[in-house]
Amino acid sequence: MNIGITGHPNASLDVVFAALADPTRRAILSQLSQGEASVNEIASPFEMSQPAITKHLKVLEKAGLVTRAVDRQRRPARLNATPMREAVAWLEEFRDFWAGSFDQLDGLLADLQQTKMKDLGDE
Repeated sequence: MNIGITGHPNASLDVVFAALADPTRRAILSQLSQGEASVNEIASPFEMSQPAITKHLKVLEKAGLVTRAVDRQRRPARLNATPMREAVAWLEEFRDFWAGSFDQLDGLLADLQQTKMKDLGDE
């Protein structure tokens, strides 16, 4: 069972969702999906300092979503999407729930529309 409480075996899921919760970090991941990049390259589209970008990269590294290699004097960042699999699998568990909820909503809307049409016909 995937409870997602820190300290439990699936605590890594908490770290991944926490990392993905920030829009800047999601944008960094999108940028890295195009290929590796240096901190300068990552920082260029953002209105924030390189140290701020480095802090975001450290959160992404802790979650396992980014790896950084040493290439002479630069440390290019690379996307590692593997930890997202667990998050996607957890979200998939709710697919049947949402599909059933949408089916119920469709039925309710159809009933409401039939009632409305009947009421209009009675006028």
